[in-house]
Amino acid sequence: MSRFNAPFEIHVHGQVVLRADVTYSHLQEVLKPLWQYAGGKNLSDAARSCYEEEPGIQMDGNEHLLQMCWTVAGDEDFRQTLDEVCMNLNEVAMAGAAIEITFYDTEFDEEDAQPGEESRDDFVIVFVGPDPAAIMQVQRDILVQDMTNLMERHFDGAELGGVVAEIDKLFSQRFDDLVNSLEIGKPPRGTGGSSSGHGGRKPRHLH
Repeated sequence: MSRFNAPFEIHVHGQVVLRADVTYSHLQEVLKPLWQYAGGKNLSDAARSCYEEEPGIQMDGNEHLLQMCWTVAGDEDFRQTLDEVCMNLNEVAMAGAAIEITFYDTEFDEEDAQPGEESRDDFVIVFVGPDPAAIMQVQRDILVQDMTNLMERHFDGAELGGVVAEIDKLFSQRFDDLVNSLEIGKPPRGTGGSSSGHGGRKPRHLH
């Protein structure tokens, strides 16, 4: 898709810690929806960003780290591609991670805009991880950081322990509700069915 007629420039930013056994070939298959969307023949062909100053999509084999600072021309259908990539990354992630996606409206010109016309710019955060606990941990950490940054304008950081504790309670309840929902329909213990759920591991701090 030509970046000159696409309605959006889409920036993908984030890093994901990968399992130690993940190779570049494996990662290429995981990210196939991305590089195919960009019109590449393989990952290396499409890993370069639209902008030279951005490092693009890189794998650090020593640190087992996927790093993305990459812009591609596209449309709203990129959201479906993003869903596929996130599902794939869940299979190779070692820990939870957040990926930021920014849609820049290339067709909006503020100077020529009609009264009431607004840009279609959008910003979303998606989360990946090896299990629900890891994903909720990242969500919790980001929310705590956002809340403390906001409230430290008015309160000392030492006064915000109660706020953090309430956030942890909310995520603990969400995690418990998820576990309970997974228990529905499971065979009773001792009947030959699995009794492990998804490990029963709660996110850290959420006790």
